[in-house]
Amino acid sequence: MNLDELSRQKYGRSLAELDDATVYQLLMSVVSEKSAELPLNAGKKRLYYISAEFLIGKLLTNNLINLGLYDEAKQQLAEAGHDLNKVEENEVEPSLGNGGLGRLAACFIDSMATLGLPGDGVGLNYHFGLFHQKFVDNQQTTMPDGWLDREGWLRDENTSFTVEFGSFSVTSKLFSIDVLGYERPKKNRLRLFDLESIDDSLVPDNSIGFDKTELKKNLTLFLYPDDSDRNGQLLRVYQQYFMVSNAAQLIVKEAISRGCNLHDLAEYAVIQINDTHPTMVIPELIRILTEDHDIAFDEAVSIVRSMVAYTNHTILAEALEKWPLEFLEEVSPKIAAIIKKLDELTRAEFDDPAVQIIIDGKVHMAHLAIHYGYSINGVAALHTKILEESELKPFYDIYPEKFSNKTNGITFRRWLMGCNPELAVLLDTLLGTEWRHTGDVSGLLKFADDDEVLEQLAAIKDDAKQVMRDFLKFNQGAQVLDGSIVDVQVKRIHEYKRQQMLALYLIWKYLDIKNGNIPERPITVIFGGKAAPAYVIAQDIIHLILTLGEWIANDPDVAPYLQVIMIENYNVTAAERIIPAADISEQISLASKEASGTSNMKFMLNGAVTLCTIDGANVEIAELVGDDNIYTFGASSDEVVKLYADGSYNAHAYYLKPGIKLLVDFITNPQFMATGNAERLQRLHDDLTSKDWFMALLDLEEYIQEKELVYSDYEDRKLWLKKSLVNIAMAGKFSSDRTIAEYNDEIWHLQADK
Repeated sequence: MNLDELSRQKYGRSLAELDDATVYQLLMSVVSEKSAELPLNAGKKRLYYISAEFLIGKLLTNNLINLGLYDEAKQQLAEAGHDLNKVEENEVEPSLGNGGLGRLAACFIDSMATLGLPGDGVGLNYHFGLFHQKFVDNQQTTMPDGWLDREGWLRDENTSFTVEFGSFSVTSKLFSIDVLGYERPKKNRLRLFDLESIDDSLVPDNSIGFDKTELKKNLTLFLYPDDSDRNGQLLRVYQQYFMVSNAAQLIVKEAISRGCNLHDLAEYAVIQINDTHPTMVIPELIRILTEDHDIAFDEAVSIVRSMVAYTNHTILAEALEKWPLEFLEEVSPKIAAIIKKLDELTRAEFDDPAVQIIIDGKVHMAHLAIHYGYSINGVAALHTKILEESELKPFYDIYPEKFSNKTNGITFRRWLMGCNPELAVLLDTLLGTEWRHTGDVSGLLKFADDDEVLEQLAAIKDDAKQVMRDFLKFNQGAQVLDGSIVDVQVKRIHEYKRQQMLALYLIWKYLDIKNGNIPERPITVIFGGKAAPAYVIAQDIIHLILTLGEWIANDPDVAPYLQVIMIENYNVTAAERIIPAADISEQISLASKEASGTSNMKFMLNGAVTLCTIDGANVEIAELVGDDNIYTFGASSDEVVKLYADGSYNAHAYYLKPGIKLLVDFITNPQFMATGNAERLQRLHDDLTSKDWFMALLDLEEYIQEKELVYSDYEDRKLWLKKSLVNIAMAGKFSSDRTIAEYNDEIWHLQADK
């Protein structure tokens, strides 16, 4: 690949003469041409990984890495005076996901391709994503996050299907994005369905409001449209049925093209549904088999039951979808009728009301997936244990053979090779390059007492901090304190993730500094994440964080030592700049509530040390690195489950403890309230003192103690660098290649294409 020669051929100018935007176009054309030449991973049985989200991030660097062209391209660009990171700034990040669910799905399809497994991601081609987040007056505001108006990686497959709803029908259009495996001769795809009659003009330029009743024109406008009213809830059901009907029709069509007679469909296709959003694929496949192909109902149920697997990502009640039956009857009377028949079959077999599909007029989507799929998996050892012993125990008692654990993972291509190339080169130097294929970096442990290696790690972290500083200054004018500890909590804003607890710690630290206790070095605490538009308390938490940041920045006694930054519009691109720079990884969810987490794995792989509750995959991180290399605090999952079960948690009693009351009441201090939105701050204060459903006050005092220990230990440079090294060395378990290999060995049984 000679980029200068290609530049002269394509543009009549040398590579050095091109601007970054044109260099991006040149690189994208190179990658697209080489990708187009790759055949698909093939096999008799194909996987369809159906997910409402695929947060894939920018693809240029990732694709260059997977094609084996990254180092060559970076060197040629540097020789011509270009920086690949600046070139990639011209790429628009696809707005196809929001949080961990979407980032996980992106890692999984990358690993499927890397392992040569014939399988595609299937989802929707959202035009405006969730929303673009902007901060105005220290509050979250929302704008459309459009991304389709610039040239990108989408390819029209020239395939359409008709989706019939109760009172009308629509036509879809299928697009795809190539998914490249690491140094693999073949590829997979991310298949994205759009609406032929979509109308972007329904969305005002600076608002995410639109007519939710214009269903023929709005189904693929937004990810998770606001469901705070009936029209929004109905739209979500329409949107989900649109996704799965297209997916089911695609699966049947492609299976037939490979020689399937549909009676043997399970030998040709396996479906993994990523959380409950795609559950209607079960009745939709039954409908297609019975209505379009004259297969008897009982046989259709048997076929589908042997080809659908369900991943549970949460025990939160609001995330285990339950749709009113009347909604399904409006969206698709045929699907509603099939679900009622499936519910009758279940009731005939099981007396327990807790395992019925339709309960009090609502369809429990998880129950449907469990009864009429063949596999249910959790995503971390603790999460699966809670599912089996508590949340889904009645189902585990019926189907113990269906349950398994598949601890989540991350792709090392993006989350190490791409975002932290200096660290990747150091690992190559110390270990050779085999780790790039195996994910095994445990050989790094033998350098734990090697001062030279530890100093190299320190230098890499310093360089990553400079990249982060430049990113934050350019994107939102934030000036990170020089020489500061970088302490990060980036994830969806939700009470169970307890950003509010970290905010209360910041109040404590602010007051401590005001009292003359100056920290050894400056501390920069970074938040990032979006709050759902209808989730008022989550938006109140954002407001508290932003107001605290301003309050501290304006206090000359504290500002030199403590800083709070919230990343605006946190996304994959921001994560790639922030995670390598982090010293401390905040994983402080209420124990039992976080199914797994994957940011914990990304931070660990990049040398951050984890401060956490014993929740989700934190349990497995702690087991791997040992007590000396992680900081844990808080009530156990068993203790929390018991508090919920007997209703004995008393937020007000905790609030009345003098040390806690001081911090919570700071939120409604008249001077502080005068700098913010009094209504928001009062509401958050009242919630913490009377409800505190996710028990931030329960663990607050222990959290403060442990956090101060973390900062103290950071000052022992060799001790801290050794902790960082051990975390990197033990991160190999969390490669998504390992996770996907387990899915395939135990659930999918695909034949890898060599």
